[in-house]
Amino acid sequence: MEEEKNLYQTEQQSTISSFTKPIRCIVKLGGAAITCKNELEKINEEVLQKVSAQLRQAMIASSGKPPGMDWSKRPGKSEISCNPDDFGEDHSVLDCSPFIVVHGAGSFGHFQASKSGVHKGQLQKPLVKGGFVATRISVTTLNLEIVRALAREGIPSIGMSPFSCGWFTSKKNIASADLSMVAKATDFGFIPVLHGDAVLDETQGCAILSGDVIISHLAAHSKPEFVVFLTDVYGVYDRPPTEPDAILIREIAVGEDGSWAVVKPKLQNSNNKIELTAAAHDTTGGMATKISEAAMIAKLGIDVYIVKAATSHSLRVLNGELRSSIPDDWLGTVVRFSG
Repeated sequence: MEEEKNLYQTEQQSTISSFTKPIRCIVKLGGAAITCKNELEKINEEVLQKVSAQLRQAMIASSGKPPGMDWSKRPGKSEISCNPDDFGEDHSVLDCSPFIVVHGAGSFGHFQASKSGVHKGQLQKPLVKGGFVATRISVTTLNLEIVRALAREGIPSIGMSPFSCGWFTSKKNIASADLSMVAKATDFGFIPVLHGDAVLDETQGCAILSGDVIISHLAAHSKPEFVVFLTDVYGVYDRPPTEPDAILIREIAVGEDGSWAVVKPKLQNSNNKIELTAAAHDTTGGMATKISEAAMIAKLGIDVYIVKAATSHSLRVLNGELRSSIPDDWLGTVVRFSG
């Protein structure tokens, strides 16, 4: 615990941050939710469109859909996606709540990274160096498509890669992160869209920086009102959610020492504790990392919601409807600091 504290303090010292505008929400788009994980580099277009529309409803107060901002042709289309002539003099259509979006890779990047061993380092090897380039091509391709999907909804989204922003790691932990451009973008009314990335590592040459780790780092420095993880399942379960008796955990309480326990519902067989290695995961195996990072965020006094993407439950969370209390008809998991 002391080592973790010292590492966190080191990260604080090496992070360049200048957030002056209050951030309403940081949203993590889970890779398993927005891509088809069993098909290489295939986006789940239906889910991404619904998520983008829900984010627009949460960010932009205007009752109507604002003009789209993707003025480029899409593959297979003969015309540009949106019409610049739709813009008039009504400045209110550009009023956007300050959100930050981070997305995972899903079926993008994982094949390239695992095939070459980028996550293990040894950048001097030709295969690893080639894989580093290939991984970044893949994840930045996905980033562009997500930025375009948000832009078509009228969200002023700007793609930002951690590698290009000067982020790097040491022993796979964040060693330096320049957040100044993220902060400046929000000051000017843009929505930064970051992603899990291949980055340089001081000790092993290179590493994979996950979107979940990026989320907790951003939360520590921007202090959003709340954080939302959009996943491909309804939340955290006491066992694999595909099992018939799996129970959805509604609320997790995090203590000052980082320990945590299930508040709702009362579990019979686990003493109301979550064992990351056995009980808390999703179909992709990534839920353990999500909960670990969610606990770190919750310790800052920031509520974290884990909910299925593109559902009525995710829309209610994004709109901030669950800040005071959790209604019985809401499906998801909230992680809160218990003091």
